[in-house]
Amino acid sequence: MGASRNMEVSEFCLEGRFIDFVIKDGYKLKGLLLGTHEGECYVKLAKHLRAAFDLRLQPGTWLQVVGYKEYDIKKDKATLKAERVMAARLEIGKVQTITAPPETPSIDRANIKPAKTKATILVCQKSDCMKRGGKGVCQALEAALSDRGLEDQVTIKGTGCMKNCKAGPNLVMPDKTRHSRIQAAQIPALMNEHFGNKGLETQSDECREVARVNGKFC
Repeated sequence: MGASRNMEVSEFCLEGRFIDFVIKDGYKLKGLLLGTHEGECYVKLAKHLRAAFDLRLQPGTWLQVVGYKEYDIKKDKATLKAERVMAARLEIGKVQTITAPPETPSIDRANIKPAKTKATILVCQKSDCMKRGGKGVCQALEAALSDRGLEDQVTIKGTGCMKNCKAGPNLVMPDKTRHSRIQAAQIPALMNEHFGNKGLETQSDECREVARVNGKFC
């Protein structure tokens, strides 16, 4: 009873720029130092926030803090305990990354060129094809794209059954050429055939191609 008479608890909400973390014993996160319009302020973090807070938070980030203020009348001392911390309207708790909103440069949209559509290699992902070496084929394709520096130009996409299970693994190259009974060891030669000295033939509509393949063979 004595303690409750000497303690007043109220809610608080404040905004300020992040200055630094308050660390105890060299590694235990305890709270934040914020710069507010009233000066530097220490805010203790609730336990669930300490466990999830991203220590990569950059100084100067604007934060909004909501929690409880405990005022000890006898000691004339106030303690702020944060229950929620938000930046750029993003609440953190389980979310661990907080960044300050970047300054947006002016953009001349008239001169923006549309991004090129990636070429797509379609690979059957059904069990029969996988059992016949489909997984190894996918790994070989990824390695071949990496070796040729084509990761940003060509993507590998799994499909449903192509209705040619006994001839698996099955795949369709970007130029719509279908290959059956393909094995991982054959992938380098296949890549040389399609991408060796020729420019990439990108697809204008990847989703439409996936539907075409599945519709044709399913």
